[in-house]
Amino acid sequence: MKKSDIPLVTQWSRTEGFAPGAGDVSIYRHTDQQGLWVGTLRKKPIGCIAGVRYNPSYGFIGLFLVVPEQRGNGYGIELWKHALDHLTEVPCIGLEAALNRVNDYSKWGFNPSSPTTRWQCNGETSIKRIHSYSHGEIQGLMILQDNQIPSAVIQNYDAKREPSPRPHFLADWLKHPAGKVLALVDKNGSCHGFGRIRPCLLSHGEGWRIGPLLADTPQLAEFLLRLLVKQHQGSVLLDTPGLNPYANELLQKLGFTQVSKTLRMYRGYQPPISMKDVYGLACLELG
Repeated sequence: MKKSDIPLVTQWSRTEGFAPGAGDVSIYRHTDQQGLWVGTLRKKPIGCIAGVRYNPSYGFIGLFLVVPEQRGNGYGIELWKHALDHLTEVPCIGLEAALNRVNDYSKWGFNPSSPTTRWQCNGETSIKRIHSYSHGEIQGLMILQDNQIPSAVIQNYDAKREPSPRPHFLADWLKHPAGKVLALVDKNGSCHGFGRIRPCLLSHGEGWRIGPLLADTPQLAEFLLRLLVKQHQGSVLLDTPGLNPYANELLQKLGFTQVSKTLRMYRGYQPPISMKDVYGLACLELG
């Protein structure tokens, strides 16, 4: 994928309902410059896929599509094989499967892990209040925003709660000028939660996506979520991992509406790390 391909791929993603965020595809490409491809037919782009190596032990496949008029001709399989070849030495590969594609991926050695749920609300006024909090500091925690947040604090917190450390991706993701990043940090400089909200392109119109959203407790996750959504009008999307036992219940109580489901699948040894502090995934395209 060349830099010049990014606007077209972003538009494809929008049409498919992926709701790409501002700058997302550029960040995917920068995470692994050899891991994103565009398929062409007689020099005309017709599809794309990402097969990104986070490190030698973990990779992820996403951003996988073929334009509607070229489906059913085997071009998707060619893209798929190309991504798998790139990740052939990686012992664990993840992906998010549309529910009607689970059997297809199973034939390639991918096993189900847990459902991922996409939730939606309509701005801050639509969110119910289920806990009472004071603004400013909460339980001795400071609210830091954007450049106030030390990078090492976020990296250390994230690395203990994700399938694989992702410093390169996270640095790009959190430093992107679109949107807002908030973190809860105590007086000793330890992080207790962070999240990002960014503008995104819906199939019709524009909205917002929250991700990642990580926190020590459901109460802190709600507090962060409220702060992120504040002053943002329109549709807000959030993808929760099924391996967090609290996330879906929290979003339902807050008044979010479930809009879709996918299934996280892995080929190889599934990362053993707990996901109980992960309330929102950064993006489904890179896991």
